[in-house]
Amino acid sequence: MKCQKHCSRWISMIAFSVLILSSLPLYAQRTIDLTLESAVEIMMNNSYQIKQLEMGIERTRLLLKAERAGLKSKVYMNLQSPDLNNTSDYKWNSNLQRNEIVRENSTRWQMDLAIRQPVILFGYPTNGNIAINYRVYRYNQRENGDNFINYYNRLYLSFEQPLFQPNRLKNDLEEAELDLEEDELRYLSNQVRTLQSIAGAYYNLFEIAYQDIINNHYVNNLNEIKDVALDLIERDSTRVFDQKQIELVISNAQNELMKNQTDIRLEKARMIQRLSLNQDDIVEIDPEISVTPIVIDEEQAINYGMSLRPSMRLLAIRKRMEEISFEYTKANDAIRFDLEMTYGLEKDDERYRQLFNDFDNSNSITLNAYIPIWDWGRRKARIQAGEIELQQIDLDIEETEREIRTTVVNVIKNVNEYQVRILNLENSVAAAEEITDHSLEQYQNNQISLQDILQIVSRQKETEENFLEAYLDYRESFLDLLESTYYNYETNMSLIDELHMREGL
Repeated sequence: MKCQKHCSRWISMIAFSVLILSSLPLYAQRTIDLTLESAVEIMMNNSYQIKQLEMGIERTRLLLKAERAGLKSKVYMNLQSPDLNNTSDYKWNSNLQRNEIVRENSTRWQMDLAIRQPVILFGYPTNGNIAINYRVYRYNQRENGDNFINYYNRLYLSFEQPLFQPNRLKNDLEEAELDLEEDELRYLSNQVRTLQSIAGAYYNLFEIAYQDIINNHYVNNLNEIKDVALDLIERDSTRVFDQKQIELVISNAQNELMKNQTDIRLEKARMIQRLSLNQDDIVEIDPEISVTPIVIDEEQAINYGMSLRPSMRLLAIRKRMEEISFEYTKANDAIRFDLEMTYGLEKDDERYRQLFNDFDNSNSITLNAYIPIWDWGRRKARIQAGEIELQQIDLDIEETEREIRTTVVNVIKNVNEYQVRILNLENSVAAAEEITDHSLEQYQNNQISLQDILQIVSRQKETEENFLEAYLDYRESFLDLLESTYYNYETNMSLIDELHMREGL
């Protein structure tokens, strides 16, 4: 019986524990105090597009690494083991003065070993190559049941140098460097677009959350008026209508407050989804308005836009890429030379041991030349087309510079205007609060009517809403300034440096 009781007690405890554990979430619920900086950080970490761009940068870095490795020595081996040839073919017989069919029955075992190094002069690749080569093979011919074996080896130094041709080795390395820089600039541009996007969503939530503060402030003012009105009604029963009027206004204000709180809940849910957070995470925001006046030098801001914005550098990269392509266009069907030189030793013998005695000199020099004569203007037309492409890029650069200048000037005007407006409204909000407090005393002393005090607190609410609107306009113009100059005037740091600091680079 005791055993049964103990067993049933243990079973009950285990069942209770399982029930408790099953009701717990599989992960810890998080409460996130959201600021613009933290929202951007979360978005950067969770964005699939950012991750794709990071992988693209890593890919181009590896390609650049491969191109740089191409400037170093390369060791390789070629094997022909075996090379069997049991075929018949026609060949000219000088004795018979006619072709005859000859059957070849041979086997060759060959190995080529080379150490190849691009020629670099003062750190500059010349597009030439120098190599140390070693070749050895065993050649076996069979005829009428007899084997004729020959051995051959050759050790030589070779040099190859293209002349009057684009330096492909240098160009490939430069293109790889430009590809990496281009990917990094596009990555930076995408980060700024992500910042702009999440900032828009953040300030939508900020606006609704701050509106909640305004609504609460308004309801509190109305409740204070109601308390004063009830005191006045106790002293003067003819003012009983004031109670109904103030209660109606409070009811409408509370309804607006509840509606805004619903909007906050929905906007927080959208923010959680946008940031790719877990649906059970809690997002909290403390909407605090703080404005630090900034002074912007127009010419300096334009210089920031010209030097820091990726669009200008991307155009410069595009132009350089086209210039490299134009080199190949001009070289196509043009005069070109290929110089090949070898110097070394060789030996052939029927016995393998004799290969390393009494070497013979083995030297060669070859100059291959291509000289165009007539192509009906084909090369000339291609060159003219390439020149037009470069001119188009120059026009794009000029147009972009003009757009940057115009955009920066207009954005600076907007920032200055909104800055003056919000500083003025900041004083107006403080004045409206003082007027409300003073008017409440006047209403308590029967110096003004209920309609007057209601109108005053309504104007205070309107002033606070205008202050919020001006602040949002100011932040939007400041983000435009950030995007057009890639410089943060609040931190006095370029946006590129800020993003690199965020990444720990």
